[in-house]
Amino acid sequence: MNEKYNKYATLLLKKGLNIKKDQPLLIKAPIEAIDFIRVLTEVACQLGVKDIYYDWDDLKLKHTELKFFDEKDIKNSLFWNKEIHDKYAQKNAAFLFLCSSNNNMMKDIPSEKIKIASTHSLYTRKLYRQLQENNKISWCIASVATKEWGDMIFKNDNNSKEKLWNLIFDICMINSKDPCLSWKNKIDNSKQLCQKLTDLNIKTLHYQNSLGTDLTVELAKEATWCDGSSIINNQTQIVNIPTEEVFTTPHKYKTNGIVYASKPLVHSGIIIKDIKLEFINGKVVNYDATTGIEELKNIIEFDKESMMLGEVALVNEDSKISNTNILFYETLFDENASCHIALGQGFKECLTDSFKLSKSSLEEIGYNKSKNHVDIMIGTSDLTITATTYDNKEIILFKNGNFNI
Repeated sequence: MNEKYNKYATLLLKKGLNIKKDQPLLIKAPIEAIDFIRVLTEVACQLGVKDIYYDWDDLKLKHTELKFFDEKDIKNSLFWNKEIHDKYAQKNAAFLFLCSSNNNMMKDIPSEKIKIASTHSLYTRKLYRQLQENNKISWCIASVATKEWGDMIFKNDNNSKEKLWNLIFDICMINSKDPCLSWKNKIDNSKQLCQKLTDLNIKTLHYQNSLGTDLTVELAKEATWCDGSSIINNQTQIVNIPTEEVFTTPHKYKTNGIVYASKPLVHSGIIIKDIKLEFINGKVVNYDATTGIEELKNIIEFDKESMMLGEVALVNEDSKISNTNILFYETLFDENASCHIALGQGFKECLTDSFKLSKSSLEEIGYNKSKNHVDIMIGTSDLTITATTYDNKEIILFKNGNFNI
């Protein structure tokens, strides 16, 4: 296992973060992943990193605190105070966020407490978020296997954690001869697709499937398509590992219709199932879910723009993650197995010259500046997406859940 840990760590540090000698590193990870973090640390040190901060995450301890703490206690807890992120952002650190899933751990915690904690977490790292939004800081999101997550996927299997690690390694091409080269080739191919979509000059996307989805999303003229890599500090980095998506930023006021989620969403330790959203002039006007509806309400009401879209992403139904036929209960994987939309913040990199634009200009082209960003999976095997271009051409962009171009 250590050999694969080493290859995975090398991929995350070299291709995910493009980390430099003497660059500080902040690692946010579940405490259960300590074995991998030890290997990751050794690889980082070999690459010349000499300043590493470990932001440990323990959902069981978080659950205990939320069970007994009031709002003041929550804001005094270091679990949700992320000022350290701003301190490391000031040092031009690289940020590696390692996630896993859990079995609906927060289902008995009042939704208002969860909202207080998540909001405080975001607002205590304003500098980091500002730099991330403007592609001025190195960051990458990836996953690590834990026993709890493995047991969710491989029920009643004593080797569930090892099986999950092997699945992550396979999906992330760690089993290839040269994972870094494999990922370079993958990103090169996705960039070609992004350019093809940008050249189509798409105005609207009309989603339809048998779940009842009938949604029209309008894009700004300035919209371009991006993939799971970004240009940060003039270097290409893979910010999501794994990634199968291509995506863009829609006009926040120009979404209309109804959409049904095709997969559950795990958010802040709560499972939300069978999400239904109805949009009028960009805003969610009605919503429903069979479980987790209070957490869905928290997402939609997080701030003034969290009820509007900031992302539309396209993912083939016939893709590596989707073909596992596994529901991961972890957005990083589930969003890369399905077309999805996101409520909340958009991506400036998907709008031409947006980094140079004023706040009023960004508002005019419909950029969503919410502090939140939550992906909702909507892809199905019978999804059709019809694109209309700015020169009034109609294109069947997706047919039977896959690209048709």
